[in-house]
Amino acid sequence: MGAAGVGGAGYRRTVTPPRTATGSATPSARAKGRRRGARPSGTELLAAAVGAVPGGAERPGQLQMTTAIEECVAGGEHLLVQAGTGTGKSLAYLAPALTVDGPVVVSTATLALQSQLVDHDLPRLADAVEPVLGRRPTFAVLKGRHHYLCLARLDNSTEEEPEDTLFDAPAARPGGGTKWLGEAGRLGKQVERLRDWAEKTASGDRDELDPGVDDQAWRLVSMPARECVGATRCPFGQECFAEASRARAREADIVVTNHSLLAVDMLADRHIVPPHKLLIVDEAHELADRVSSAAQAELVPELIDRTTRRARTLLRPETAEALTAAGDALAVGLAEAPAGRITAGLPTPLREACTLLDAATRSALDAIGDVKADDPDPVRKQQAKAALDELSTTAQRLLEEGDHDVAWVEKNDSGSRRALVVAPLSVAGTLATHLYDERTVVATSATLALGGRFDTVARALGLDAPPPAPPTPAAAALAARTGPGRPAAETPGRRLAGEVTPNAVVPATEGPGWRSLDVGSPFDYARQGILYVAAHLPRPSVSGLPEAAGEELLGLVEALGGRTLGLFSSRRAAQQAAELLRARTDLPVLLQGEEALPLLVRRFREERASCLFGVMSLWQGVDVPGDACQLVVIDRLPFPRPDEPLAAARAAAVDAGGGSGFAAVSVPIAAVRLAQGVGRLIRATGDRGVVAVLDSRLETARGYGPFLRRSLPPFWYTTRPEVARGALERLAKS
Repeated sequence: MGAAGVGGAGYRRTVTPPRTATGSATPSARAKGRRRGARPSGTELLAAAVGAVPGGAERPGQLQMTTAIEECVAGGEHLLVQAGTGTGKSLAYLAPALTVDGPVVVSTATLALQSQLVDHDLPRLADAVEPVLGRRPTFAVLKGRHHYLCLARLDNSTEEEPEDTLFDAPAARPGGGTKWLGEAGRLGKQVERLRDWAEKTASGDRDELDPGVDDQAWRLVSMPARECVGATRCPFGQECFAEASRARAREADIVVTNHSLLAVDMLADRHIVPPHKLLIVDEAHELADRVSSAAQAELVPELIDRTTRRARTLLRPETAEALTAAGDALAVGLAEAPAGRITAGLPTPLREACTLLDAATRSALDAIGDVKADDPDPVRKQQAKAALDELSTTAQRLLEEGDHDVAWVEKNDSGSRRALVVAPLSVAGTLATHLYDERTVVATSATLALGGRFDTVARALGLDAPPPAPPTPAAAALAARTGPGRPAAETPGRRLAGEVTPNAVVPATEGPGWRSLDVGSPFDYARQGILYVAAHLPRPSVSGLPEAAGEELLGLVEALGGRTLGLFSSRRAAQQAAELLRARTDLPVLLQGEEALPLLVRRFREERASCLFGVMSLWQGVDVPGDACQLVVIDRLPFPRPDEPLAAARAAAVDAGGGSGFAAVSVPIAAVRLAQGVGRLIRATGDRGVVAVLDSRLETARGYGPFLRRSLPPFWYTTRPEVARGALERLAKS
């Protein structure tokens, strides 16, 4: 069975996708449609949007955020905005965005927020402001090129790598092993369905394909950006779905994209996202990590093998053999090397493999030469060149062993993945250089002020932040009364650091060209929730769930009768907690990994007495308002693991410079994660409940405990277990 068994006959599409979204206007039409005279302000548009919502009411924090964005756009300043859950920050930044000429770009970290903006917030906003603007504003979604069907790849699928369509390398497939003939038939059916879909779709967007196809099938019909020859050289350039999406983005008022594509755009000198004057980065606490991931590269033996097979027809036999030998050498070197960060230079076998790969890829690139307009198959040639160039660049980067990079060997538990990885030690310089130039940037999130200040996140985002100011006399007197690292008296309305107002906001911080703002939250955290720290428990020292913590968890869950979201530091701890509750209660216990996560979350929402236990993806991926979730349990403070290569390298660099790597790197990471996890409890104004942290260090650690507590919403605070259980028992009866 050849490749034709997968792809069928050569493909030729007869329907050209539209260049603009349905209802979108061309730039000239947009200009003609604008109201003559004074343009409405962002606050006026916000008022129209809020007024169009049944029962909608203006929220002070929302209005404050809109006003600040307008001021920063007018003054050319950048803005960091902490907007707590319930603020309505999406409307707060979308309304002033419509007052800016040209497209405004909104970037999100998660598909959930992107979908919320595109499917709900933007259509409702467009309906509400059309009478005020005198026209209907337009919006578009911009994704990476590989998210769109590539007609050139679909056309070439008749000849595309028969080895890849029938047999995969073991490490490329879940569980390893070689694909059998029946699976190849299943793959062929998926590609045939993609061919049928290609005749009907107007967008080519993978997310609109229902039911979907697996990643391997999609890889056969999509094109990574680095492998694209460009619309002018491609025979399908005039019909390209990815190019059409860019055209729609250039014509829209608001463009919604994601942090990963924004990061690639910055690293590519900003040639992907349309030119714009205002960039809004929502979920901004995720941006630095996404930029780091975009700047990361890796060498995998299976990728070298696949690249060699793809380029073989363009190479002399000895050149292809040299590439194969380099891949074999890398496989041997990775098998011998332990997993983890490389601190004393590349081990000799890995250095030799990189040297062989560098020489082989250079030779192959010289042999292939430039992609020309009259090449018989420019698409295939560009694919081969792009893959070889990426391997060459990564090998050279690893051989340089620059102080600005971190290298490590990565292996999964099953042994099916082995990779040599390199990533930047810091991306603050990259962000400082590429994020802010020639545009105003508004970065917003519910978790930007760590330890009660914006400076930590500001520096991570490449901004010049001042050092912390000394404490005020009142704060110093409070610290003297309560003792270092201890909260103020356990009275309603007090923040953990001693602020008296129940909705206290973080003081503003500013630096050259930027300022910050905390607009608070409409929730009355001190009345809606309790933060209980089990200070009597022993300091956690072993992996998994300690026996004492398990008993504490059991008592809390029984007091409420379920309705518990358990956020655990390890899969082992989550599994132990599930086994404990299943053995000693009759409550339904849902464990991440036993079923698809969306199904588990839906069951948790619908089954009142259920508990949902899981690991890091639950810390910010679950939104369950109401009484289905009234207890959030966190087993231990979410510090990065000592074997996380990037965090460990960054901490070591701070230590080497005379600072504290733990305080500068590990504590801020834990603060963001902890705030995200704690934020799962109160999602609406009627929510009530308890956050229980089973790690005594949040109360007892004098160095970082106060910093972490100041990073959290101002819940009513207690360390007394009887208080927490009593509150849960009252909730159970309500």
